Parts: sequence; structure tokens; C-alpha cells
Amino acid sequence: MGNTLFDKIWESHIVEEIPSGPSVIYIDRHYIHEVTSPQAFAGLGKRGIEVRRPDLTFATCDHNVPTENQHLPIQDPSSATQVDKLLKNTRRYNITCFPPGDPSNGVVHIIGPELGLTLCGMTIVCGDSHTSTHGAFGNIAFGIGTTEVEMVFATQTLMQYKPKQMKIEVSGKIPKGVCAKDIILHIISELGTSCGAGYFIEFTGSAIGSLSMEERMTICNMSIEMGARGGLIAPDDKTINYLKGRKYSPEKEELEKISKKWGILFSDKDAYFDADYSFDAQMIYPMITYGTNPGMAIKIRDKIPYAKEIGGSDSFFKSLDYMGFKEGERLLGKKIDYVFIGSCTNGRTEDFRLFASIVKGRKKAADVTAWLVPGSKSVQRELVEEAIGDILREAGFELREPGCSACLAMNDDKIPPGKYCLSVSNRNFEGRQGPGARTLLCGPAVAAASAVTGVITDPSEFLKE
Repeated sequence: MGNTLFDKIWESHIVEEIPSGPSVIYIDRHYIHEVTSPQAFAGLGKRGIEVRRPDLTFATCDHNVPTENQHLPIQDPSSATQVDKLLKNTRRYNITCFPPGDPSNGVVHIIGPELGLTLCGMTIVCGDSHTSTHGAFGNIAFGIGTTEVEMVFATQTLMQYKPKQMKIEVSGKIPKGVCAKDIILHIISELGTSCGAGYFIEFTGSAIGSLSMEERMTICNMSIEMGARGGLIAPDDKTINYLKGRKYSPEKEELEKISKKWGILFSDKDAYFDADYSFDAQMIYPMITYGTNPGMAIKIRDKIPYAKEIGGSDSFFKSLDYMGFKEGERLLGKKIDYVFIGSCTNGRTEDFRLFASIVKGRKKAADVTAWLVPGSKSVQRELVEEAIGDILREAGFELREPGCSACLAMNDDKIPPGKYCLSVSNRNFEGRQGPGARTLLCGPAVAAASAVTGVITDPSEFLKE
């Protein structure tokens, strides 16, 4: 029996196997930010020990930073304290840090790949659940808790039980107007938010192979919303081409040499998976959520299902009540208040290109507040270089500065109570974007079409034009 992609990476990183217990796994790359690192650094200080491999750890400020006037001191006391502690700790332990204003600053799961820090065949961890994003490069990448952050600081290893493995194959031609966000929302709506519990998921198939690297990152990013430990995609020529010329990527000749070693990073044809699912890409349409978890999603032209159709429980009705919706109701034409473009899910240059292609020549609806937040300083620069910023301004939109922003409302960007926000981020839990905020997850195309009409809109007609 052959090995899966996950098997090959896992086995090459085992330091020690504990009989009837977990394995000690070596960690290639450790990303940190201002929220989950202070306690871990404090633990090191109490024990009087150093960071084992500071050269393999990279830090950024993203969760708590404001997305306006970043040249000014942070006004929120708790946010300012966390950022200040990160800067002091990284200086103390000689860790590379990208603070606000630094040309390499941005959301941790965006800057890792764009700087060439995220390569292939790695083990990557961060004190953030959406570390799975880096699996798009053929990596075992997953989020860890603060105690585990301290463990990696001290030893550059982690004790982990090997998870089960799932394969999700998406084949066929992706319809026009359907983006990666629609694909993953469709999968989650079909399989549920707990189907991946205990698993690592490999996404494969011709449709997945046709996606760009930025789109693959969106897919792996939201594997967490299925309850999975993480998701990964086998590297190919697109992966290698993406890595060429990036700041921390290997030089050309070295990259060519190491990429040949990456040639084994695929699942053998006879590899065993504990679970296996297949989807036809042609059956996927633009999606939108109607409830308070990512699995409560429908095709944008469909009706909200009736409880009896899906076996809905009390939580189903509680969710609809929170959102102000009813069974059998259509979302098309519903008024919206806010649109958020950004986050580690859809805050990359391609997402803004798609958004701009729809709003070009049109105007933002007067009663819609739009927060357009690039995922990094690099994305911000690219939008200027490509004149996308000009297109957005002409349509009545303004770009903000990098940060996690309204994805999780740990900063100043909070959706007011009761307001509806179309968000390209990853979670729509109660209060996720602010106390009482009502979040509808969607892709950049749906967000763009709705931003100019002021109501939930199918982008298909806009894309035809």
C-alpha cells in the first residue's frame, strides 16, 4: 500500500515515537502574532530558557492593529499593550518581526506565502486556527494553543497524535462566476461543520488543480470550518512558479534543486484514506450563508431550507432568529448594510482584482459601508501598481491598511448590532464581527455585486457583461 502526501511529510518529521502515545514532530516554521504569543514568552522567562530556533520563527502584528492611521500610536490600550509586548519579546529573543508600517507587514497567513517563508513539504504551526492556509503548498500546517507555542519556542518540536486522513476530490470545469470561496462553502454545506473532526484533508481533482495558488489558499484556509485539523494540496508547477523570486525563497538554482525533491510530494495511487468524497465542479454555484456557522450555506438563488428538509434542530431556529430570517425565504434582494473584503481567506490581490472587475464603471450603493482591507503591505502596493485602487476609488470605495480587521472584531473594525455584513472572511458565528452583528459569508464576486446594488445580488449577470 502506498503513502498519502500527509504520510510522506509526517514520517519525514518524526523525531521520536512514543509507544502507545503521540509522536514528537519537528517543526520547520513557526509563525507568531501579538495575541497568542505573550503568555508563551512569559513562560520562557519564568523558566529561564531561550527560543530554540529563533531563525525559524517569524512574527507579525495583525489581529489587533487598526486599519486606519497606522502611523499613529494605537489608541486601544489592550491592543497597544499586546503589540508592544510582541515587539519587545521579538527583540529580546532575536526573532524576525514585521510590525505595522513595515513593508513586509500583514496578516500572518498572507505574508508567509508571499514572502517565500512558506515552502513545500514543511510542518508549519501558529497560534491561530487558520494556519491550515499554508497547506496549499503541500504542507502539514495547523493551529496550536499558547502552551504549544511555548513548547515550539523551547524545543522546535511538538507532541502530536497522527490524525485520520480524508480525501476530497473536486473534478470538472468550474463554471464562470464561481470562485474558490464558493467551492469550499459548497463542500461544507454538503458535508457539515463537524465532518472533518479528527482528520487532515487532502483536496485533489482537476478542478482543484485548475485553481491559482491564491485560490488554493482559500480552500485550505477554510478546511478548519469543517472541523478538520488542516487541509493540504499537492504542489505542482504552479506552486514552484509562485515561489520564484520571493524575498525568502531559495535562489533560482537552489529552488530548482529543492523542487526536484518536492517531486515526491503527492499521494500514491494506492494510498489509503479513512474517508473519501467526490464533487462535480459543474454543480457548484455562487454561495452565501444564511445562519451562524459556515455550513449553513445555500446557492445564492436558492431558498433557505425548511427544518424538516435538513433535520434542523432548535439550534437551526435559534440561528435563523439571530439572523432575522425565516425558513423558505430567499436572500436575493435582501438589503445589506456593510461589505467586508479582506482577512486571511480572501484578502489577496486576486480577490481585489475580482471585486474591482465587477464594480468598475459602477458606483457603491450610498447606504452601504464598505471596508476594503488588503491582507498585507505587499497587496496594498500591488493594488496601487495595477491601478486597482483607482478603479475602486472611482466607484466610491476606499482602501484601508493591512490587518485582520472585521474578520474577528478584535480591533476597531466592528459591525454594529443588528446590521447585515456581507463578508469574504471565514466565520459567521454570533458576534464574530461585533456584538449582535449579522454576518453572511460569500466570495468577492457576490460581495462586489451586492455592494453596488445595496442588496444581496447574484454576480452572474455582472460577469456576463
